[in-house]
Amino acid sequence: MLTLGIDTSCDETAASVLLDGADVRSSIVASQMVHADYGGVVPEYASREHMRAIVPVVRKAMEEAGVSYQDLDGIAVTNRPGLIGCLLVGVSFAKALAASLCLPVVGVDHIEGHVVSVRLTEPETPLPMICLVASGGHTEIILVESWDTMTTVGRTRDDAAGEAFDKVGKLLGVAYPAGPAIERMARGGDEQAFDFPRAMMSRDEPDMSFSGLKTAVRYTLERLGAVPQGERLSDLLASFQAAIVDALVTKTVRAAERYDAVSVGLGGGVAANGPLRQRLTDEAEARGFRVVVPDKSFCTDNGAVIAAVGHRLLSQGEDHGAGMTVSASRHRPVRGSE
Repeated sequence: MLTLGIDTSCDETAASVLLDGADVRSSIVASQMVHADYGGVVPEYASREHMRAIVPVVRKAMEEAGVSYQDLDGIAVTNRPGLIGCLLVGVSFAKALAASLCLPVVGVDHIEGHVVSVRLTEPETPLPMICLVASGGHTEIILVESWDTMTTVGRTRDDAAGEAFDKVGKLLGVAYPAGPAIERMARGGDEQAFDFPRAMMSRDEPDMSFSGLKTAVRYTLERLGAVPQGERLSDLLASFQAAIVDALVTKTVRAAERYDAVSVGLGGGVAANGPLRQRLTDEAEARGFRVVVPDKSFCTDNGAVIAAVGHRLLSQGEDHGAGMTVSASRHRPVRGSE
């Protein structure tokens, strides 16, 4: 089965062709640079950029895969959660293309796609699994009992982890998206130089909070009187990054122990962060869990993970057709076709 996967949930236009839900024949991602001057995604600009990019991105994905539109067996597209205008571009295109080819089309939960990025890396990932999904818009801990049964057991109460990176980056004048730059600038810094808070760490529940950490960085900068430079800046960023990594890893490992998981996974844009990948691997493996960390190309928004989820839905005979809607939130539980 050949599945075309499309994602336009935020600020990247992505398309991918998958064979049998696992063999990635192509994966094209067009990132939008228009938001760099604003410190975050401007929804209207993002929608317009998707409209410009979606046809050439899909065409390039098909060409790279070496297949024709007539070879496709179905189309999968992100329809939740995300920016409404952005989702509408991808869903409208997918429905029109599916109708023209007389193909089934299914809507995919973007967060479920991040979870399934683990399966693209290791198809035989043992279950049950606890998967941390950390991105600019979402931070959730998800119990995966089967690939059809996923339950969110913990989440951030306020800012997402990636959002905290971007907001601190804005305080420091770092261009959006700030995560990769902060990781680079933090290398060699002293993680204990600044005593930044780790909220809710004493609680057994898997929920997290990052808004206080962002505020603590702002107050620290006010106390210093200016943005530090050189080694002092590396120390500040290393301390900030360590606070986020500590919270994410501690809560994820605790959840794995609480829910008797046998494996631990990682997904989402923040999953590309080197210290997070290493720390989660070290601590989870030390406790006997099988750890699966996806290739960085599958961490950021992409069409391959959407096609992988779509393959499962299409194989179950689903077709959401012309009546498919979009939602900014996860209004449907991530439990297969429920």
